[in-house]
Amino acid sequence: MHPFGLIALLQFLWEHEIPSLFVLVALGLLLSVVFLCYRNQTCQDAPATLPHFTLSHIASFMKQRHDFLAWGFKVTNQRLFQFRLLRNNVVVVSGEQGRKDFFNAKGLDIHEAFAILTGDLPLLYGVTTERRRQLVAKMYKRLSNVQRNERLTDLIPEVLNDCRRHLQSWEKAGSLDPFEKIYELTFQATVRCLTCTEIADEPKLVARCKQLFEQVERGITPATVLFPWFPSPSMVMRARATKQLYDIIVNTMKVRKQSGVPRNDTLQIFLDSEDELATVMGFMMGFVTAGSRTTGTSASWLFIYLGCHPKWRHEARAEVKKLITSHSLETVSECNSNSPPRDSSSTALSSIPLSAWENETPVLDTLIREAIRLSQAYVASRRNIGPDMYIDGKVIPTGALVVYPVADVHLDPTLYPDPWKFDPARPQPKCNLTYLGWGGGRTTCIGSRLARLNIKLIAALLLVDFDFDTVDVSGGIVDSPPKPNWNDPVTCRPAQGQVFLKYKRLDNPEPPSS
Repeated sequence: MHPFGLIALLQFLWEHEIPSLFVLVALGLLLSVVFLCYRNQTCQDAPATLPHFTLSHIASFMKQRHDFLAWGFKVTNQRLFQFRLLRNNVVVVSGEQGRKDFFNAKGLDIHEAFAILTGDLPLLYGVTTERRRQLVAKMYKRLSNVQRNERLTDLIPEVLNDCRRHLQSWEKAGSLDPFEKIYELTFQATVRCLTCTEIADEPKLVARCKQLFEQVERGITPATVLFPWFPSPSMVMRARATKQLYDIIVNTMKVRKQSGVPRNDTLQIFLDSEDELATVMGFMMGFVTAGSRTTGTSASWLFIYLGCHPKWRHEARAEVKKLITSHSLETVSECNSNSPPRDSSSTALSSIPLSAWENETPVLDTLIREAIRLSQAYVASRRNIGPDMYIDGKVIPTGALVVYPVADVHLDPTLYPDPWKFDPARPQPKCNLTYLGWGGGRTTCIGSRLARLNIKLIAALLLVDFDFDTVDVSGGIVDSPPKPNWNDPVTCRPAQGQVFLKYKRLDNPEPPSS
């Protein structure tokens, strides 16, 4: 209502002797004035708004996120800035204080942000949101079950045997695209660890699932994120692939139940716990996608870097051989008819106990850490589920999407001199939250134990059985590693030129016995 209209209304109420109503309206007017003043004060504490924002900026955020966010910090000259993603307000955070506030805030929800940035259909607060929290909590519990010592111990020979079967299809010498072939290994390992025996034992079915998961991944486009209800071609492709994955999992569960034969795998954990189908599907759809992609990208870049650095490649191989000679082969079970031959590298590596893989591999740990720093170009995303909060002195309203680009810390030259250089021996920053490869603060990667183990197992088997160099498209050896493309958060595949691994099988891959 126009202010003059309000004054006329108050005058009318007073003249007609309606004092109680007058008081109520006057009080409402006073509260409105206070609210407007508070809002103006809040706006003064709001992050800087990106100037001259257009719809083209939305496309840049979706397709070239790293460059877009770097540009935003440059043009605003602020540690925080904000812009609109149609119906969502986005606040971008940087700096040491902002990083601490972001990763330690209680009201920032990672799952709400994930739903927005992947184009999930909007939820009804208090109904479906609470339901999703319950399902997520159950899925986290099951992932913890998978990462118990006894289960990981059982998985070591299974993952190595899967990798051995894959590597048998490779020629004695050749070249390969690491973003394809190394990813195939990590996808197989993830399927083995997080789904079921019936799928993991069938190479054609694993390949089909990989194809479907990639279709789901490609279905996340600017159109599906901005208009999740609109049946765009990408949304239809994503829905169709999801339905086919659903059918594969449901049919497998049905056959397992009908057979009455239990298996030692993740699906059996769900069946024994009598978990509902929504939990099983959410777990396998979410964690298989996230697990295979993150480990696949990290492992691919690890081998690219090792192919450019013979010194580190030889040190890593020596560490693996030392592990083999330090642990008896008698611990390897021969009860499985599918077990590899006794003289295979996978059998030798299977003899290494879980504790050794986790505590006796300082070289591999250092290499993986540095590869992740350079190749995981993620932007940490949260949604403020309320109430309003402050980050680095700036107000973050309820409902806002808050993002922190990990480049702010991992590519900070004051923390990592010459930040694009692969240097595993570099001194590590001592301050808190200066390495976010596995998350930080209140939100860390719940599957990090399994991911580390899988990367080590795959790396160890390749190091023992193969030698390799990183080469360009013409086959020339690449001495300096290519720069990861941080605008491609899925693989960081180099923007300029292709790289390959030129490999050859080692004639005598087995180390001398102890």
